[in-house]
Parts: sequence; structure tokens; C-alpha cells
Amino acid sequence: MNEVLAIVVPCYNEEEVLPDSISILKGVLNEMKAAHSINEKSFILLVDDGSRDRTWEIIKENHDKSDDVWGQKLSRNCGHQSALLSGLMTAKDRADISISIDADLQDDVRVISEMVDKYHEGCEIVYGIRGSRKKDSFFKRSTAQGFYKLLSSMGVKTIYNHADFRLMSKKALEELSQYHESNLYLRGLIPLLGLKTGEVVYERGERKAGESKYPLKKMLALAVNGITSFSTEPIKMVLRTGVLVLFVCLAAAIYAFISYLSGNVEKGWTSLILSIWFLGGVQLIAIGVIGEYIGKIYSESKHRPLYHIEELLDK
Repeated sequence: MNEVLAIVVPCYNEEEVLPDSISILKGVLNEMKAAHSINEKSFILLVDDGSRDRTWEIIKENHDKSDDVWGQKLSRNCGHQSALLSGLMTAKDRADISISIDADLQDDVRVISEMVDKYHEGCEIVYGIRGSRKKDSFFKRSTAQGFYKLLSSMGVKTIYNHADFRLMSKKALEELSQYHESNLYLRGLIPLLGLKTGEVVYERGERKAGESKYPLKKMLALAVNGITSFSTEPIKMVLRTGVLVLFVCLAAAIYAFISYLSGNVEKGWTSLILSIWFLGGVQLIAIGVIGEYIGKIYSESKHRPLYHIEELLDK
């Protein structure tokens, strides 16, 4: 019960909230060290994902003041999932257990000790689960719940109301390092590891400063990436739609033939043009879905690195 803990924090333009976040996380770390639940060598690893503000300067200043604040600077903005993975892979070789949490600390840091307790009970992965979404707007709450249900209906194994606040053991990170996917969706990858898991439930707070780094556009992109990375159901849906349209067209053809034989035929523009638009729309959607998968195959085949570490500030 004297494991080295790494708290991995991906950061992107977080200068407004980062000083307070570092102070809070250091307080949690010091309390756990004093209680001898973690090793004195435990640390906080702040990953700067190509920020354009003073995020890296703040990280360096805190590293100079404290040995338990580490920094990792990526050469460019690689995205939240890649930045998080880079921090976890760095922590893998330097810590026994790692906990990932966003820099805004909307996730409840008070349950970090509970996560460590779950690890001591034998769990290799411990998920932080939101108890409710009362503080979310109606739009965000309904779309989030719809997203989880959609993923489940498509056969993608996910943890309901879980984002990226989780504990992972060194063993779990070793297993995760065997995955070499360019299209990262860690919330879908980690359940595939099949290791013993646990859960802690908490209430998510409000962001104290700065802006959310996941606006609607990025949330939609993450949703599309999650679905297309773990399920071929959209392609099957295109096939089913094509079959349905075929039957509708056959029925329309039979109706037109009967009308022709009965002499009840009227020349019309509306029905013709609507049919063309409908079939054209279906074809464009089908091409788009298939193109999304082809694009993923293209990016995966290149085997390009997900990130480049420009600088590492450790002990």
C-alpha cells in the first residue's frame, strides 16, 4: 500500500484555472502522502497540448517550486485524447497507478482517495461516474444521454455517465499501450481491456474559470469518432436503408404499371422531382458514411505518431 500515484492532467489554454487546479491537486496529494496511502514520490503530470496562452509558463513555474509537479509539453495541439494518452504513457513507466482528470477540476477530487482504495481491493481500473446531470442544460443532458444510448444500441461497450476521470494501474496501462489506433476514443478502448473494474460515484461541479474545451462541434466530432471506431452498424444501416428504398421503388413501379394499364395516367412533375431528391439524398448519406470509414482506414494505414513530446519536466 505504498504505490507511486501519478495524477495526469491534459491542459489546453487553461491559464485562468490552472493555478487553482494545481494548488487543489497538490493539497489532495499531500493529504494522501501524510496518510501513507501513496508513496512520497507520487506526482502531478500536467500535459500542455500546444496551448497558445501562458499554460506552459505556469506549469514551469510550479515545477520550479515543487518536485511533485511535473510538466510535459507537446510540440503542437494534438487533441484531448492524444494529449491524455501521452501523459498516461509517460506515467506508465514512472508510477504504479495513474488517475486522469481534466484541468478544470469539475470532477470531484475528493473521490481520488476512494479510487485508490478500490485499487487496493483488487481493481485494475476504477471509473469515476457522475451521479446525475442536474447541473447540465436540458440540451446537453438530453444529447449526452442520447449519445450513450446510441452507442449501446450499436454494440459499443461504454460506461454510462463516465468521461475520462479514471484510475488505471500499471498493468492496465501496459495493456492499453498495445493498442496503436490513430482514431482515439479512450472511453471505448479501455473497457476492451477486460480487467477487473470498480466505480466511484460523484457529483460534477461547475467550471470555476475559462471556457469549456468541448463545445458542441467537438462533442459531435467525438461522438462520430466513437461510433465509427467501434461499430460497423452505420454501414449496416445504409444497407438496410438501401433495401427499404428498393422495395419502395418496386411498389411504386407496380403502382405505375397498373395505372398505365388502367389508363389512369397523369403526367406530373412533383412526384418525379421528389423521388429524385429523396434517392439522391439517400445516396449522398450512404457515400458519406462509407467515406468516413474509408478515411479512418486511410489514417490508420499511415501509422503516424499521435503526438511528439517537445519537453518533459520531471523530478
